[in-house]
Amino acid sequence: MMIGEHRFRDVAPNTWDPERRVAECDEAGVHAQVLSTVPVMFSYWAKARDTLDLSRMLNDHIAGVVAERPTRFAGLATLPMQAPDLAVRELTRAVRELGLQGAQIGSHVNDWNLDQPELFPVFEAAAELGAAIFVHPWDMLAPERMQRYWMRWLVGMPTETTIAICSLVFGGVLERLPALRIGFAHGGGSFPGTIGRIQHGFDVRPDLCATRNDKPPLSYAGRFYVDSLVHEPAALRLLLDLVGADRVALGSDYPFPLGEARPGELIRSMDDLTDDVKARLLGGTALEFLGLEAKRFQGEGALTT
Repeated sequence: MMIGEHRFRDVAPNTWDPERRVAECDEAGVHAQVLSTVPVMFSYWAKARDTLDLSRMLNDHIAGVVAERPTRFAGLATLPMQAPDLAVRELTRAVRELGLQGAQIGSHVNDWNLDQPELFPVFEAAAELGAAIFVHPWDMLAPERMQRYWMRWLVGMPTETTIAICSLVFGGVLERLPALRIGFAHGGGSFPGTIGRIQHGFDVRPDLCATRNDKPPLSYAGRFYVDSLVHEPAALRLLLDLVGADRVALGSDYPFPLGEARPGELIRSMDDLTDDVKARLLGGTALEFLGLEAKRFQGEGALTT
């Protein structure tokens, strides 16, 4: 995959080949996987109608793969978020006609953070449809300062996710839509480690922080979902203490290198977690977030995104 004349990444068959994915899931002990578009394909920068056409093509493809293997795959749509009216229309089609479980969206839409009023109808439609919204970081801020050391992925991505969460909390989106099921990649980014500072800032400068929502940020811990992809036992314990096991779903980042080589390995390795907690993390929470029933899938095991 190239960006202009620059090599971006090598794309292996497991990025698009369902048979290869099933085989690798079997090797890793994963019984079901949630399919979504790689974020570089969001295309929010393009003309809205062109992004809609691309979204429809991608969503039709994912729905087709799911329909052929409904006991192994579920799917999330991608949307033309730069045109919220078109995004609402495509989300509705994806859920009601294609049978997808919701949508994956970016951590921002061009110059809009996720509290932008124009985007509220998309979240409102998701709540009404019972559709899950999964937020993945993309188009990381300050790229000119993060050219080296893979920092856009190591630092930029967690920061993007934290901006997205804070925007939805401070902007009152979560307060206005209590039925919205929304989740965030990579353990919620930097948010779990900075919630104390965020709450303190709200307490001491409400004139700056509480301009759209007067509810404390810490009160939203456990209101949204996150995935488990934090790579370190202490970080996972912090996440569980903050939001609870019923809000943490297994994340794999498959098939990319920042994922676990064997999804769920960290969870299974932690002897201080009970079997019930491990079951929630390995499958139960994801099923709830996505509005799925376990009986749809073969066997018992992990459900990964």
